[in-house]
This record gives sequence, C-alpha cells and structure tokens, in this order.
Amino acid sequence: MQVKNVAIFGRVFEENFNSSIDFLLKDLADKGLNLHVFEPFHDFLSPRLSFHDTTEVFDRSSWDPSKIDFMICIGGDGTYLDATTFVRDSNIPILGINTGRLGFLSGASIKELDKVTDCILNQNYELYKRATLKVEGNTPVFEKNNFALNEITLHKSDTSSMIKIHTYLNDDFLNTYWADGLILSTPTGSTAYSLSCGGPIVFPGSDNFVLTPVAPHNLNMRPIVIPDKFKVRFEVEGRSRFYLASLDSRSETLDSSIELTVSKNNFFINLVRLPNHAYHSTIRSKLNWGLDQRNNKY
Repeated sequence: MQVKNVAIFGRVFEENFNSSIDFLLKDLADKGLNLHVFEPFHDFLSPRLSFHDTTEVFDRSSWDPSKIDFMICIGGDGTYLDATTFVRDSNIPILGINTGRLGFLSGASIKELDKVTDCILNQNYELYKRATLKVEGNTPVFEKNNFALNEITLHKSDTSSMIKIHTYLNDDFLNTYWADGLILSTPTGSTAYSLSCGGPIVFPGSDNFVLTPVAPHNLNMRPIVIPDKFKVRFEVEGRSRFYLASLDSRSETLDSSIELTVSKNNFFINLVRLPNHAYHSTIRSKLNWGLDQRNNKY
C-alpha cells in the first residue's frame, strides 16, 4: 500500500532533539507526504519548528484512522502505548522514534532519521504483529479502550495491606495470589513491568501470556507462562473495597465486586522497525543483556 498520509504523535522532548525532529518533518513534507500532527504535540512544536502549510492537526474527537496510512510516534515507550489507543484495530503501522529513556518499542533511533522517509515510501522496513489483550468485566470497564499492548496490572489501591487475587484459567482455579498485585503481560510486555518484578523475557509471537506477582506474600509463588488461548478470570478480595486496574498506562479504580476476564484480542498492533533492528539485538542493546567482556565481538 502506498503511503500518502502520515500521523505524527508525540510528547514533549528535550531541546537537543529539535534539529533532528525538524529535519524529519521537513523531509517527510518535502517528499510529498501529508502530515497530520496530534494537536497538543503541534502546540509544543510550533514555537520550536516550522511546519509546511499543508500540515493538519487532529485530537481525539477529530481523529479518523481511515484517513491515515502510517503513524510516527516520537517519544518513549509510554508515548508509544498512548499512540495505540488511536490506532486500535485499524492496522495502521506505528514507527517509534525514541526521545525517552529505554525506548524498547522504538524502531528507529535519532541517528537514523535521514533514512525514515525513504524507508516509508519504499516500504523498506520490518512489520511485526504484536498481540494485544482484551479486558472485560461483569460491569463495563475502560470503555472502548479495554485493551493493552503490554499488560494488565491489578494492584492494591492504597498503602494498606495486601490483596488476594483469585485467578482462574477457563474457569478452572489456578491460584490465589496474596500480594501487592498481579501482572498479566503479553510477550511485548514481558520486557516491561513484568520483567522488573522477576518475570521472564518472552519472544513476541510465542502465543503466551505471563502471570507475574507483585511483591507476593506466598514466597513459593513464581511467574508462570501460560498459553494465550486461555481466558484468565480475576476476583479481587481485600480489606479495602477498591483495587486498581491498569492497562498499559491507563488506570481505573474498581470496586472489588467487579470481576475481570482477560483474553487474547482479535487484533494486533503493527510495530515497525527499520532494517537491522532485530528483537534479540534490541534486548542486548537496551537491557545490556549478556553484557560480558568476553562477548565484545557483538
């Protein structure tokens, strides 16, 4: 599919990125691509950069995915996760350009911006379909954004005692987690919050979920990898009437009477990487995985 209309989504970034982002936006426009910039990001960029006269802006109310062929997300992983709430099930490819910290979801570095436009026009990039989660409750939750690319986290809502999370796989009882919380992640999310809580790294496309407890009181409870064909149901119990549920970077405080069921969604997020950005090389470079003087040939 020929790319003609490109959405630009982002957040604030440091001054030292100004010239690089300015170059990218001019290069895209000069080579005939129509730019549609997220309005708050456009407001941030306007005093710093110059836009082509044909540049359009969008917000959540005016966003129309049918008019967009490709999205460029400028920021860190949190920005990328926000961008997915616009793209949803539209199949629009998203290229992340990291101006944050790790930028694990980014597919191009600041040093590669001179390649981005030509790669888009010539479709010279790798497209990876990343699975998403769907979350449903016995009462509606998260409205139309009841999905996640990384994970759902159930967590106690305040600093009080731990919560109990009764967990079922296809209605068969698995375990009750006595903990501060519980993470159910996709393979994409296995390098995010789950990893920081001791969960394993799972390659994308593995068709698995990872259940990782947060500060478990059951010291024999360890993260577990389960097939993503399961529906996972949670019942939360604790001294507080409420608990916190988070989908990626979006959170809601829920009443403990609300049970949640999580399943693999029927759509994927199309993550874009420029050539030579393989997943295993990203693990090595972003996480210093296997860093050892004996491995310096890599």
